[in-house]
Amino acid sequence: MKKNFLRYFTPIFFVVLLSSFVWHKFYVSVTQIDYVPNKKRIEITHRIFIDDLEKALEKKYKKKVYLTSTKELPEAEALIKTYLKENIKISINKKPQEIVYLTREVEGDVLIFYTKIAISKKINTFEIFNSLLTDIYKEQQNIVHVNINSNKNSFLFTNSDTQQKIDY
Repeated sequence: MKKNFLRYFTPIFFVVLLSSFVWHKFYVSVTQIDYVPNKKRIEITHRIFIDDLEKALEKKYKKKVYLTSTKELPEAEALIKTYLKENIKISINKKPQEIVYLTREVEGDVLIFYTKIAISKKINTFEIFNSLLTDIYKEQQNIVHVNINSNKNSFLFTNSDTQQKIDY
């Protein structure tokens, strides 16, 4: 009897276990930051899932934005810029920097945002604050890859860990 029970219970247990991994959504964004000395700027690329960003914008601004659809609100671009400005902050050599929004594009279910920072001085310290989507998802993870002065670093930002500093 016990053998029969295990024979039937074990496959059911594994199906339930595996389905919990498949049905649980993974909350992540990826940001790439590169210093380009010959252009005297830092180039930043953010990759964020469209549905997650929509939810964040709707919660914050109390408007259904319909990103990347024919029903997208005319002010969606301005809302995105404001949201990025509030949730991504960079200081270089202990001075807050202006992050200039350039454009966005769609790749599948991901929005890719391109931004830049003009910088003409040597970078000695680099600080980044990243709280993208942490107000919506407590499990949110923001991965940031930084390539400055030929030094590569990667960081994981979470709801409780939103700031990092690099000394060069």
